[in-house]
Amino acid sequence: MPSQVISDRYELVQPLSHGGMGDVWRGYDRVLDRPVAVKLVRQAAIATPAMAEEFAKRFKREARVTARIQHPGVPQVHDAVLDASYERLYLVMELVDGTPLGDYIDPHQPLPVSWAIAVAAQVCTVLSHAHAVPVVHRDLKPANILVAEDGTVKVLDFGIAAVLRTDVTRITATGSPVGTSQYMAPEQVQGGRVAPQSDLYALGCILHELCCGRPLFDGDGQYQLMRQHVEAAPVPLRLLRDDVPEALEELVLHLLRKRPERRPADAQEVYERLLPFLPPPGRAPAPDEVGPVGTPDPTGIYRQPYAPRPRTGTQPSHIPPIHAGPSAPLAATAARLREDIKAARAQANALLKEERFAQAAEVLGEVVEPAALALGSDNGEVLDLRMERAAVRFLGGDYRRALPEFDALAGAFSRTAGPTSEKARSCRTQAAHCRAELGQVTLALQEFDAVLRQVRAVDSDASDEAIELRRAIGFLELSEGRLVEARRMLEPLHADMCVVYGPDDEDTVEIAEAMARIRLTLDGSAHQEAPEA
Repeated sequence: MPSQVISDRYELVQPLSHGGMGDVWRGYDRVLDRPVAVKLVRQAAIATPAMAEEFAKRFKREARVTARIQHPGVPQVHDAVLDASYERLYLVMELVDGTPLGDYIDPHQPLPVSWAIAVAAQVCTVLSHAHAVPVVHRDLKPANILVAEDGTVKVLDFGIAAVLRTDVTRITATGSPVGTSQYMAPEQVQGGRVAPQSDLYALGCILHELCCGRPLFDGDGQYQLMRQHVEAAPVPLRLLRDDVPEALEELVLHLLRKRPERRPADAQEVYERLLPFLPPPGRAPAPDEVGPVGTPDPTGIYRQPYAPRPRTGTQPSHIPPIHAGPSAPLAATAARLREDIKAARAQANALLKEERFAQAAEVLGEVVEPAALALGSDNGEVLDLRMERAAVRFLGGDYRRALPEFDALAGAFSRTAGPTSEKARSCRTQAAHCRAELGQVTLALQEFDAVLRQVRAVDSDASDEAIELRRAIGFLELSEGRLVEARRMLEPLHADMCVVYGPDDEDTVEIAEAMARIRLTLDGSAHQEAPEA
């Protein structure tokens, strides 16, 4: 079934979530060859042309204002698309891989207090930038907050509530309000003016829930919940959890005051009051600060601020591990699996012809996991699929993701076919090329040299593989200004290529021209250093 395409540019590839305000799809930007998130926003029926015109203006205005929020905790807005009927509107945004905040909330296993505070503090930094634009979120809740793999918090859906006018619901309304009543400020419930303090109230609800694992209020039905926000007093946190610091309890109660002017002045004040409870740089988590297994740690950015990227291992964190064994569920029948693999390869090849490398890699990745579950992670077909995906990433210039895959594949082929097997050598060579592109020159040269020694042990020094490796080493030395080492590699290589391919071969001529440049540079340096007669 062909993918739906928005604005002749964005493909809707896979549904990610479904909510009251709209559906989120994993999409693909055909122009820039990158994955995106596409949100289809629902809105009430538009009955007249005047309503359609007003709605279109409001949508475009809010999309532009939202795009002005420059903060890493707000996914970047790439595009806003409104169809001709005004019945469908789409926001095209940065795709964030992360864990929804709701996955952290468990009444039977409350979060470490430090984790709850770290999430709230990061949300405060986002709100401070948004409120300065000014943009009020209006629907802040756990479902609109993601924790990315590195622990950074991302706040989603800025501006959408404003587009849909969620602030017009009153407690006496008979219709269902747009938004989430569990986190709705009293003035929002009553249809009053929505201001930054409305977002701070929602943050108080979220912080309360993160600490105790339960919502602030648990009324039976939406109407009762809204009344509780307007009339009921919140239960102090320390009555529900005795290890909550007294100052944190006071802050949450301050955030939850019924009148907006009695809440903290702004998000900056809230952040400053949270700051004493955040872990200092360099301090490792204590045993009671370890959170849910498998979820990103939001305290990490405070423990290691501005830390470099994690060193790449044999399997990057964003690639799910492949498990195999007799207990693994069968992903598909053998016949269906073969068809899926064949279709994925055909689709990937078609995408490659259009130089859509990122999407081609995703298409191949979709069949890797089912194939590994059905056939085993070291199965030849599975390894070949992973090798094809890594090659596509390399062709697309995604060397950082291709490198760990090639490293892992080299190990797998070494186990299954031997360390000197052709595929093991090929993966090590490709990994070396990735390292060279990433600036890891010393490691790349070591890897090229190790593979060359393997090739020389099983084949001629003038074989195609050996010649390609010698060429890669020579040109890498040359690019680093190591002219003597480059000449030492390229001179005998040129002689062998004259015999194997002939002196007029394009590659042979290229080596000859490189040698001429090296001789010219080295001879010129020698003349400059010679003493005058």
